Amino acid sequence: MKELLKEQSAKAALILHPTDNVAVVVADIDKGDECIIRRVDGSEYAVQAQNDVKFGHKIALADIAKDAPVIKYGEEIGRMEVAIKKGDWIHNHNMCCSRGM
Repeated sequence: MKELLKEQSAKAALILHPTDNVAVVVADIDKGDECIIRRVDGSEYAVQAQNDVKFGHKIALADIAKDAPVIKYGEEIGRMEVAIKKGDWIHNHNMCCSRGM
């Protein structure tokens, strides 16, 4: 079990729903790192991190325009306050959260 967790945490991020446009990183990612994106069906692909991304934060899976929705869990969780590129860090500094609205 420890080996599986160690393997899964190495520069990886998880897509929680097939329609998500963000993934959640499972270990700190440094700018320039290749982040392995794991889909719910088990398939994987790589995205280059454009910023440092901390454990539990989101990384963009595609370019996202200003005012476009951020999709996580298959649901809109907020909207972008600025346009971002694939591999960018997404957090409250560049997105407006829908929570509590």
